[in-house]
Amino acid sequence: MDGYRVMPMVQAAPLADFIVTATGDKNVIDESAFAVMKDGCVVANSGHFNVEINIPALERMSLEKRQPRAFVDQYWLKDGRKINLLGEGRLINLTSAEGHPSAVMDMSFANQALAAEFLVRNKGKLSNGVHALPKELDREIAALKLHAMGVTIDVLTPEQDAYLNSWQEGT
Repeated sequence: MDGYRVMPMVQAAPLADFIVTATGDKNVIDESAFAVMKDGCVVANSGHFNVEINIPALERMSLEKRQPRAFVDQYWLKDGRKINLLGEGRLINLTSAEGHPSAVMDMSFANQALAAEFLVRNKGKLSNGVHALPKELDREIAALKLHAMGVTIDVLTPEQDAYLNSWQEGT
């Protein structure tokens, strides 16, 4: 719908300079894709553990493996092409330490901790099902993070808050 070309991996692989998986499935990039990838193609996984990229197949197809820099394994294929695998094929935002800093993780953990506390405090009061974290807790986490960073921000006026929480005005 956004104009992106959609095609099977084996058709996309020879066109791509970068391939990032995000499916949560196994062997999304397999031997057939490696066989037709461009020389120097960069491959990364952002979807699920280290199973999306069939690394054993890549290793079987390779003569040599080098590490030109941290978080990059360069596989030299038998036909002379090189394929660059980032973060050992593991979740790239976690393994390479450049994409998911602790400054983001601490907010995720704060959300989890306050959500657990909310559940304990409301034991027996909530219906079975999925519940969103109350906005007050989200705001508390954001305020604590900003305070820890020494950041101050404007407070919404009642008019701004009403606008953001309404579909009655604007586009």
